[in-house]
Amino acid sequence: MKLVSKVTLGLATATLLFVGCGDSATAGGASSDATAKATITEASLGLRTTDLYSETSTVAAKTEYRAADAGTAKKINRAFQDAPPMIPHDVSGFLPIKTGNNACMGCHEPAVAPAMGATPIPPSHFLNMRPDNKVVNGTFQKEVDNYQNKTSIKKLTQVSHARFNCSQCHTPQSEGNLAVENTFEANFTTADGASRSHWDEVVMDDLDTVIGGDNFVTDADIANKNSAAGSIKAAEAAAGAGKH
Repeated sequence: MKLVSKVTLGLATATLLFVGCGDSATAGGASSDATAKATITEASLGLRTTDLYSETSTVAAKTEYRAADAGTAKKINRAFQDAPPMIPHDVSGFLPIKTGNNACMGCHEPAVAPAMGATPIPPSHFLNMRPDNKVVNGTFQKEVDNYQNKTSIKKLTQVSHARFNCSQCHTPQSEGNLAVENTFEANFTTADGASRSHWDEVVMDDLDTVIGGDNFVTDADIANKNSAAGSIKAAEAAAGAGKH
């Protein structure tokens, strides 16, 4: 009898422990699920704080551009070394820029910029970096030999046509609130990099034939530059042969 009583007592104790642990696990799991459901919602996955299923209470933040007149606005530091400077003043009436109407030139032309308190157009905008290639008697002729790392950079007395449309790189800045803070910090390579461009001084640094360095084009490259694989006539002949 004593043996049976001990066995019975042991089974009863084990049953109570098992049930207690099970209840605890269930309660803990339910609590965890409730916390998860309360924390991870559709609204919490994005930046929007209004109802995702209704537009009645959702109004975009108003975008306000700087209203200061040209010549009175505080200049904006460049985003990185030689980055295009942003426009700190009102541009009403300045845009769009057209062939016969570029109001930017009136203040930013290098000859008048200092007197106007404006950032002068840099020397890099007075360079023509486009080779003068031609088609002569149906044959394409390059001004320079790219296989010899030759360049075609000419100084101009007026702003390059490729740089005339100022607003393709320089834009006015909005003063609206940022949804995500921008923590980027520029590492300027010159002491005045935040306010001045030095790109024209370094643009030809890595052009080997300009600085007298090694030519990375191999003899094999030069030998194959007029190969049939790259010949228009060969391609036309091959296309013609395929028709027969």
